[in-house]
Amino acid sequence: MQTGFIVAIDGPAGAGKSTVAKMSAFRLKFNYLDTGAMYRALAWFALQKNINLEDSDSLKELINDFDIDIKTDSKGNSELFLDGKDITEEVRRPEISQAVSYVANDISVRYYMVDKQRELAKGKECILEGRDIGTYVFPDADMKIFLTASIEERAKRRLNELKEKGYEIEFGDLKKEIEDRDNKDKNREVGALKKAKDAVEVDTTDLSLNEVVNKIVDIVNQRYKEKVQGG
Repeated sequence: MQTGFIVAIDGPAGAGKSTVAKMSAFRLKFNYLDTGAMYRALAWFALQKNINLEDSDSLKELINDFDIDIKTDSKGNSELFLDGKDITEEVRRPEISQAVSYVANDISVRYYMVDKQRELAKGKECILEGRDIGTYVFPDADMKIFLTASIEERAKRRLNELKEKGYEIEFGDLKKEIEDRDNKDKNREVGALKKAKDAVEVDTTDLSLNEVVNKIVDIVNQRYKEKVQGG
């Protein structure tokens, strides 16, 4: 399926997948593909068009006009552009976080995104993160990691992130939102959240960001070395 070196990082919402994947890719000099941001971008686009997020036919039509451009800046950050408009920050707004689950659960959307992700990562040394990268998108990934953390820790991290951006939300509400998101993600008909049998689990609850990244980089470097030496 791929000729480069694919690292799949899966895990629940709020486990730090995006930040860890981005920093690890930067350290390893790998490409970083923010798959979650692709779904967020479509959710943002749907809301801009006043489309019912539960209307599969409308979402299917919307895909025909959805031409996202993903770039990487000098610090390894993904930048999202839709019709030339920079929507990088827009897709991180709270309302998009609540809407993205509906979009990601649509079968037509999933098929489109999976094909796009495979196309973008083909033949590259690339880190991708999401819910089912190692189980469905790249089942033959060279390295699979399942990143997790307690619900309390994930809620705390998200709360701090939102406060830094000027948003106010109650901790209890945020915790409930994450619990609901976990239940939705684990019970999806398509792209359900689950740990691949050959994935290495990394619990980040009591680890600093740098400790997590160091662990991921060490794991990937070891597997990469084994692949190169194996021929």
